[in-house]
Amino acid sequence: MTLVTRHEEQFNDASGAVDYLPLTDDDKALAGNGAGEPSIGTLVRDTSTRMSALVRAEIELAKSEVIGEVKKGVKGSVYFIIALVVALYSSFFFFFFLGELLSVWLWRWAAFLIVFGLMLAVAVVSGLLGWRKVRKIHAPEETIESVKKTSAVFARKKSDEEADAHQGGPSRG
Repeated sequence: MTLVTRHEEQFNDASGAVDYLPLTDDDKALAGNGAGEPSIGTLVRDTSTRMSALVRAEIELAKSEVIGEVKKGVKGSVYFIIALVVALYSSFFFFFFLGELLSVWLWRWAAFLIVFGLMLAVAVVSGLLGWRKVRKIHAPEETIESVKKTSAVFARKKSDEEADAHQGGPSRG
């Protein structure tokens, strides 16, 4: 970021342009009326401009912080995914070990058939549990209702403003 010394200038960073916010008395004199005292209109205009710029700057800061944290989370989750893949491939050898262990007491084909049956039972139970959880997913009812109410309020306000424009005066409500 570069230091901006004139009121009309802006500075750019990686996320976009942010309006200049004067922070010293010298900067305030630029917005005044020649005598050093700004008018009420100028003060109101400058205040609303600065508030708008401040809000935009805060939003940009929040965005950049969230993006940074998400990047950290993605990098960390890559290691979890690698661990999961290695554990998944390692389970293949565990099942062979289990089959060989059972083959000490049973025929080899029977031992591997038992291991296969156990694996299939775990897969079926996990699939059924997942299906039950997925079936319980519903649309976000409260959010949909809230959006509908907000939309109705804005539509009503717009129709009131249009009625005022046609009648030539403010509505009494």
